[in-house]
Amino acid sequence: MGAPCASGVTTDRSIHSSGMYKLEIELKRGHNLAVRDRGGSSDPYVKFKLAGKEVFRSKTIHKNLNPVWDEKTTLILDCLSEPLYVKVFDYDFGLQDDFMGSAYLYLESLEQQRCVSPLINATDWFHLCVSSYSRSLRLSELHRKSQLWRGIVSIALIEGRNLIPMDPNGLSDPYVKFRLGPQKYRSKTLSPQWREQFDLHLYEETGGVLEITVWDRDTGRRDDFIGRCQLDLSTLAKEQTHHLELPLEESRGFVVLLVTLTASAHVSIADLSVTPLDDPQERAEILKRYRVMKSLSNLKDVGIVQVKVMRAEGLMAADVNGKSDPFCVLELNNDRLQTHTVYKNLNPEWNKVFTFNVKDIHSVLEVTVFDEDRDRSADFLGKVAIPLLHIRNGEQKSYVLKNKELTGPTKGVIYLEIDVIYNTVKAALRTVVPAEQKYIEEEPKVSKQLLQQNFNRVKRCIMVLISYGTYINSCFEWESAQRSIISFVLFVVVVWNFELYMLPLGLLLLLVWNYFFSSSSRDTSDTESEHKGFMDKLYAIQDVFISVQNALDEVASHGERIKNTFNWTVPFLSWLAITALCSATVLLYLIPLRYLVLAWGVNKFTKKLRDPYMIDNNELLDFLSRVPSDVQVVRDSSRVCNTGRKTRSSLKPPEHVGYLRFKFWMITSVCSKLDHNN
Repeated sequence: MGAPCASGVTTDRSIHSSGMYKLEIELKRGHNLAVRDRGGSSDPYVKFKLAGKEVFRSKTIHKNLNPVWDEKTTLILDCLSEPLYVKVFDYDFGLQDDFMGSAYLYLESLEQQRCVSPLINATDWFHLCVSSYSRSLRLSELHRKSQLWRGIVSIALIEGRNLIPMDPNGLSDPYVKFRLGPQKYRSKTLSPQWREQFDLHLYEETGGVLEITVWDRDTGRRDDFIGRCQLDLSTLAKEQTHHLELPLEESRGFVVLLVTLTASAHVSIADLSVTPLDDPQERAEILKRYRVMKSLSNLKDVGIVQVKVMRAEGLMAADVNGKSDPFCVLELNNDRLQTHTVYKNLNPEWNKVFTFNVKDIHSVLEVTVFDEDRDRSADFLGKVAIPLLHIRNGEQKSYVLKNKELTGPTKGVIYLEIDVIYNTVKAALRTVVPAEQKYIEEEPKVSKQLLQQNFNRVKRCIMVLISYGTYINSCFEWESAQRSIISFVLFVVVVWNFELYMLPLGLLLLLVWNYFFSSSSRDTSDTESEHKGFMDKLYAIQDVFISVQNALDEVASHGERIKNTFNWTVPFLSWLAITALCSATVLLYLIPLRYLVLAWGVNKFTKKLRDPYMIDNNELLDFLSRVPSDVQVVRDSSRVCNTGRKTRSSLKPPEHVGYLRFKFWMITSVCSKLDHNN
C-alpha cells in the first residue's frame, strides 16, 4: 500500500474581478498500481470529477501497473468550494470496470499562481475512507458559522439600458445572473425590462462582492455572453435603498438596480439545551417584537420559526453495508440550514434547534433527509413539506417521509417540534405582494403523466362550473317548482334593489356558507393507488390529447369568428351585427340597465311556462356559429379554386401525354391562366 500516482495542478485567477478561475491539470504517471486482471496486470485510466460531474477522463494504458499518461486539461471555474475527486479504474471490455482507488483535493487549499504536485494513493479504496469515520458527531463551530448569514441583500432588478444586440434581427433575449458567494440567482424574464425582486444572504466569508453577468438566451445552442459588472456591498450604507446604474465592463450598456442591506436576526443553529423560545425572557422579547403595535415597522420581518430536529427512525439503507450516513436539510424558501451527519445509522439522533426568519407566513418548510457520500452527490432518503399555517406550536410530531415529488411515502419517519411566532398584520400585508421565487429553478420537462394530471385538474374545475350552471339552468327549466319560485322572487328582489356593495356581500356569504356547511373531504382521485396497464395509460393519454386538441380548436374558432365579424369576412353577418349593436345602444341609452336585466330574467324564467316544448338556445353563440373561422375561410377559398379548375374542360392535353403528365400540364395551365387574368 501507499503506491502513488502523481499529477500537477495549477490554479490561475484569470479574471480577478469576476471570480473566474482557470484550473490546469496535468496527469503524469502512476506507480505500483493494484492488480485487477487475472494476468497479474491492469488496464488503468483516471477520471476527474467536480461537483458530481465528470470533467476529464484520461486514455487507457493497457496491461501496465506503472502507466505514464502525460495528459493535460484546462477547466474554467467560477467557484473553488467544490473538491476535485480523482478516481482510478481498470478497464474491462464488456464488463463493469474495476475500481482501483480514489482521492480528493480541496481546491481552496491550493496557492494561486503556483504549481503543486500532490501524491494520490490509488491502491486501496478503504484506506481513503477511514478519515470520514473519525469526524465528530457534533456540529463543528466552523461548519455552524458557515451556514449562518449576517445580513440580507434585497435586490430589485429594474432594467437594462443600451445593451448590445446579439441576434441577427438586431435584438436580444437578455437575462441576468447574480452570484454572491455560493448563492446564485437567475432572472426569469427575457426582456431588458425585468422588474424582479429577490433576496440574497450576506455571509462573513464572501467579502460582500455581488457579481453580475448578462447573457443572451439562444434556443438550441450556447447562450451568448453580453457583459459583466460587480458591486462591492461593503461600500453601501445599511438600512437604505440605493438606486444604482452599473456599467458593463466588457461591453456597452447599463444594469439598473435597487439594493438594500438589512441586518438579519433570529437565524441560528443550537443544541437542544440552548433553545431560544424555551427561555422565558427571550420568548417575551420575541413576542414583544411581533406584537400588533409594531405592525408597520420592517414589513418584511413577519416572524420567526423554530424547528427542533429530534431524530429519525427506520430510514432507508443507502450504502452497501446496509447502513446510511444521514443528515437533514431544512429549507424555508431560499433559506437553507443543515444538521451534522450521523454515520452508519438508520435511526439517527440529531437533537438540533434551527431558527429562521419568516418573510411570508404562506411559506412551506421542507425537511429533507440525505445520505452523505464522500465521492459523489448525496443520496435522497426522504422529504416532508409542512406549511407554516398548519403548524401547532410546541407539539412534537412524527412525520412520514415521502418521495421527491411528495406524492407517496418512502421508508422512515422523522420527529420534529416546530414553533411559529408572527405578526398577523404583517402577514396579511405580505399576502398581497409577489411571493418569493426560488433562486435557480429547474427547467420544466415534458411529462405525459404530469400533462394528464394537469388536464384532470382543469377538467375538475370546469366540471364544478358546469355543475353550478346546470343547477342555475334547472331553475329556469322549472324542474322543481319550489326552487324555481324562490329563485325567481330572489332574482327580482336583488335586481330591483341592486347596489354595488352586494357583490362583495355575496362572496362573503359564500365563504361563510362553505365554512360552516361544506364537507371537509377532499378529492383523492389522483392519489388512488389503482394500477393501470400499458394500454389503459396509452388510451388515457390519447383522450387527453384529443380533449386538449378539441378545446384549443373551440377557443381559437370563437376568437377568429369574433375577429372575422369585425373584418367584414361575411358582409351580411357584419351588417346584422351593426343592426344588433345599434339596437342595443339605443335601448341602453333610453332604458336603465336594471329594467333590461329584469326583463331578460322574467323572459328566461317564464319561457318554459309559455312553451314547455321549446328548445333552449343561446342567440349570441348561434350567431357566431354562422361566422366562418380562418380555417373555414381557407377551405372555402380552396373549394372555389378547385371548382374553377373543373369548369375549364376546354383545355385538352396532347394525345401523346401520359396520365401523370396530363395532371401536371392541367395544373400549370390553370395556374398560368389565373395569373394572366390577374
